[in-house]
Amino acid sequence: MRLIATSVAILALSLPAAAEPANHNVFGTFYTQAGTSRVTIEDCGDGSPCGRVSAINPNVLEPGTTAEDLRTKAGDPVLGLLILEGFEQKRSDWRGGTIYDPENDKTYAARIKRLADGDLELKGCVGPICQTQIWTEYEGE
Repeated sequence: MRLIATSVAILALSLPAAAEPANHNVFGTFYTQAGTSRVTIEDCGDGSPCGRVSAINPNVLEPGTTAEDLRTKAGDPVLGLLILEGFEQKRSDWRGGTIYDPENDKTYAARIKRLADGDLELKGCVGPICQTQIWTEYEGE
């Protein structure tokens, strides 16, 4: 009996420490659902995800402008803008964060999680009303 208990303990210790569900790994670069930009999600420094606009689709720019010219209504550059922050890890996803939409200068409550296919499910909410978007993982060029 003692041999079985020891074997179970050794087996448990030898399992990977990746007890964190796959849907908690939301880090990476993703195309927004509208395809207007890419957002890179990295560690904020405390283990929680922060997302910044890392590229803008040149097809959405006015003729003669560059991604660096694009500004929010407040005058901040959109390229490099922090748009996802403040998340807390929950059992099945990240919640309690916010997403900033520079197109309409509004901030929404947000939840994010990684789907089994590698894409990102993002929910932006105003009160109990939520809109879900699927952001496609960027594979590089």
